[in-house]
Amino acid sequence: MTIVSKPERSFNAEKLKVRVYSDRRTLGETAAIEAAEAIRSRLKEREGVRIVFAAAPSQNEFLEQLCREKGIDWKRVTAFHMDEYIGLPQQSPQRFSEFLKRSIFDRVNPGTVHLIDGAEEAEAECRRYAGLLQEAEIDFVFLGIGENGHLAFNDPPVADFADPYPVKPVLLDEACRRQQVNDGCFPDLDSVPTHALTLTIPMLLSASRLFCMVPGPTKKQAVLDTLTSPLSPACPATILRTHPDCTLYVDKDSFGR
Repeated sequence: MTIVSKPERSFNAEKLKVRVYSDRRTLGETAAIEAAEAIRSRLKEREGVRIVFAAAPSQNEFLEQLCREKGIDWKRVTAFHMDEYIGLPQQSPQRFSEFLKRSIFDRVNPGTVHLIDGAEEAEAECRRYAGLLQEAEIDFVFLGIGENGHLAFNDPPVADFADPYPVKPVLLDEACRRQQVNDGCFPDLDSVPTHALTLTIPMLLSASRLFCMVPGPTKKQAVLDTLTSPLSPACPATILRTHPDCTLYVDKDSFGR
């Protein structure tokens, strides 16, 4: 039986459950163990489970442990991802679909994987993907928080807590694009695409349960703002404090206090 590490600190910020761990590996592994248990439990109740995945280095430890978890009938899982660059060539390693194939999809083989195609006409692809998302309830979202407080690619300039669209094209904030360089995904800012497709904030928050993994010192300000700033698109992640079942997993570096 897998042993779940206890957090060094645990508290609530409004409805948001916050768990502080000693380091990013403990954070990621613990979140994955708890997510796996949630998937197994949901599969006992219904025929299938629908999950939205984030694609970012912050999710590495979480995804690695999730692949190791036993007893998940992945053939009954329908997988989505939450954003994708516009204009990157097919099979480009920076495409989020490729990241998730390498990190989890090709390893556990979910029964259905719905990928966003950033090479298609943007508005048409948004409508297609929104239709797939809205076919049934989203059970879980596995996400992170950007250095600028974004959720998916809902950067502060384009984030809308009452967005009427499930999926939309966006112009990426420079701070968001710089994070992709900081994360080692691109060699320089000019190499980072300027536009992307993203699930909107209402779409993400429509899921029954959210697991939010945010390790590392570069996320310290974003975590502080998420927990203490006024509820506002100026820090999109503040909206997590309103979700009825969201857990924020941080380490000492990202919590910072």
